[in-house]
Amino acid sequence: MGKICFLLLLLPFSVLAQQKEVAPKTYLAEIGDVLQREWPKNRTVDIVCHGHSVPAGYFKTPIVRTFDAYPHLLHRALSERFPFAVINVIVTAIGGENSEQGAARFEHDVLSLNPDVITIDYGLNDRNIGLDRAHAAWTSMIEQAQSRGIKIILLTCSPDFRSDWLNPDDPINQHSDQIRLLAETYHTGLVDSDRLFKGTVTRGEDLSAFMSQVNHPNRKGHELISDELLKWFPVWRK
Repeated sequence: MGKICFLLLLLPFSVLAQQKEVAPKTYLAEIGDVLQREWPKNRTVDIVCHGHSVPAGYFKTPIVRTFDAYPHLLHRALSERFPFAVINVIVTAIGGENSEQGAARFEHDVLSLNPDVITIDYGLNDRNIGLDRAHAAWTSMIEQAQSRGIKIILLTCSPDFRSDWLNPDDPINQHSDQIRLLAETYHTGLVDSDRLFKGTVTRGEDLSAFMSQVNHPNRKGHELISDELLKWFPVWRK
């Protein structure tokens, strides 16, 4: 894997279009304002991380390292950036789950929490159900959330050493492309985990340094994701 090169050719034009329409500096403007309010004008901001084993914190299965996974890293970073804010980052992810299963419990487990922001990360496991079924499940979750005015950030696939990253027809690339297109279509936020990890390889880094096993990032890998998520929460005013 460390010899893979020119991987950025897999990034479709849809990502560039999405980034032009939904800018990290403005997408969460209202929430950013809330995060900067001081007591007694502030309120709790709830962020839900929904998905499979990666946001659930699985490292080398069956070991779970919650405090090294991107939801917790994001929580810490947000608390440092917004010292007056009361922030909850709630993980509703389940190891081994795909987006159909996640969509089936979305109302009960996620929307019932009335979150301000939801992240969705199911790409890796959706290879087992195919593009059409995954599209239907992601669309269902996105539309339900948006109907309630909840902001969404979608995540493309993090690595799996068993995939063929140089092949655009490999399921991991097809699902990442579909997630990018969903972000563009529904004007949601996007964290392109697929591109982030491929970028480490194009810079000459060893991908294994970011992984705890073939399909789970280690803390260094989770930091890539959390740092990108943090870009969607800029400081709005002094």
